[in-house]
Amino acid sequence: MRILVTGGAGFIGSHVVAAHLEAGHEVRVLDALLPAVHPVYPDGPPGLDGAELVVGDVRNAATVDRVLEGVDAVNHQAAMVGLGIDVQDMPAYAGINDLGTAVLLAGMARAGIGRLVFASSMVVYGEGRYECAEHGVVPAAPRRRSDLDEGRFDPPCPVCGRELAWGRVGEETPPDPRNTYAATKLAQEHLSSAWARSTGGTAVGLRYHNVYGPRMPRDTFYAGVASIFRSSLEGGKAPQVYEDGGQMRDFVHVTDVAQANLKAFENPPEESTLRTYNVASGTPHTVGDMARALAEAFGGPAPEVTGQYRIGDVRHVVASPSRAQEELGYAAEVSFEDGMREFATAELRAAPQEP
Repeated sequence: MRILVTGGAGFIGSHVVAAHLEAGHEVRVLDALLPAVHPVYPDGPPGLDGAELVVGDVRNAATVDRVLEGVDAVNHQAAMVGLGIDVQDMPAYAGINDLGTAVLLAGMARAGIGRLVFASSMVVYGEGRYECAEHGVVPAAPRRRSDLDEGRFDPPCPVCGRELAWGRVGEETPPDPRNTYAATKLAQEHLSSAWARSTGGTAVGLRYHNVYGPRMPRDTFYAGVASIFRSSLEGGKAPQVYEDGGQMRDFVHVTDVAQANLKAFENPPEESTLRTYNVASGTPHTVGDMARALAEAFGGPAPEVTGQYRIGDVRHVVASPSRAQEELGYAAEVSFEDGMREFATAELRAAPQEP
């Protein structure tokens, strides 16, 4: 099968490309190599040996038509990631994530390509699943600045104000995007669903949880927390952990994410529809756990808990991977302990180009 991978020169995309090649597929990569996230590559982007690279923008219809020629399926990884620094980022996020997806889907319809796998995200859930001792499962009330300023980080019950117990979210959980990036990722799901119904194609949205691993970007606003902690340790500084470090997450290794993409192509939906899957390890840890494990493996300073917060962050979001296990045969193989030991010394992607 010949697969187009958009964003294939990126952190996750390059591992997806490698997995497709190893499985015997032909791979064409479309990547804009935007200087805000990519350094200059004297020898070409890493991880793409054996793939055809086309430098271009997924928002350009002519470019999309050209790269879709002779393609059997599309793996859409191109995206602007991170929470968004402020509302002034909204046009950039919507342009790359949503307009880019719409242009790609329209091109696929013109080319008669009916198989799509794309990167969604856990952020579409907003806060995760919560239960009140008195009122049962309830949506978490939005966290207020006044509470965060006073160190009350857990969202209260919207009915009685009591502390809630967190649980695992399944794919049927109603979406509740709480920042710009989350809103654009949910829009990608809606666009893909509309495309599948209109064209008879199949779409699989993989809701990635906290992905980490080799070639993770460093020194950019869009880097993940694991990369930020690694960069601090390399600079001889203690990782700065926001809130009280008790934020619960699921950290999943990038090679497991790449395997989930392979499984999604091997097990497409039986109907013309969108099917979503959590891509997670199934073993949650706190952000503080991750910082301590990474610092210990690196041999650097112990983390410092700062009490600082970002208003767009959520407190706890942990997924159930059962649907992916049952329908795709996917299960993460890299343990948290092994993954953090590897990541402590893994190669990171160099800093992006100067503006």
